[in-house]
Amino acid sequence: MTAPYSLELVEKCTNCAWKAAGFFCNLPVPVLKSFEAVKYTSSYPANAVLFVQGQVPRGVYLLCKGRAKLTMTSAEGKSVILRIVEPGELMGVNAAFSGKPYELTAETLEPCQMNFIPRDAFMQLVRKHNEVSVNVNEQLSSAYSAACLQIRSLGLSRTASEKVAGFLLEWASKGKETSQGVRMNLPLTHEEIAQILGVSRETVTRALTELKSKSLITMKGPTVVIRDKSGLEALAAA
Repeated sequence: MTAPYSLELVEKCTNCAWKAAGFFCNLPVPVLKSFEAVKYTSSYPANAVLFVQGQVPRGVYLLCKGRAKLTMTSAEGKSVILRIVEPGELMGVNAAFSGKPYELTAETLEPCQMNFIPRDAFMQLVRKHNEVSVNVNEQLSSAYSAACLQIRSLGLSRTASEKVAGFLLEWASKGKETSQGVRMNLPLTHEEIAQILGVSRETVTRALTELKSKSLITMKGPTVVIRDKSGLEALAAA
């Protein structure tokens, strides 16, 4: 089905060509059919807010295509990006389980397809299908590990260059080995990277310029090439 925002809306999970190594994508067909019976598929433009920190949870969102960010904001208005969400991941799981308000704000970074599952229906899926329960636990464990890495970066990295180096190495896992080095797409602004690392935008810009001057990386638009991975790892571990 044709949808806005240059996306081809895929409503049947069993026929989906976008399958990722994520939440519902690798579940048995009978479980997928149970999921399809309770989900609502929609497309969203970039910068669309899915739910807001402090809002009563209505359900969970499964990202099928695109990227989104999870942000926490202080009473003073300072924001930190907790995680970049990739296809196959759920958003709003903690609030769905606890029944307490969302702890984060979810916002799309680019045009996305989402599947929304109402909270009651999601909890029934978890109770009825052991495969769903196992996958929920795996995602919560992954989110916990990611939070620990971010806390380490925010609290234990001594310089901005160390933080940016560690951030680039984490994204390199999604990149591709080439003759020039690890090539990856980094669809984030300097401001968004700053919100992930807990520094200013100007600090991120200076740190990236320093890494380029040391020939550790090259950048052209959203494309980043890690030319000296060992050097970047040494800097991140300093």
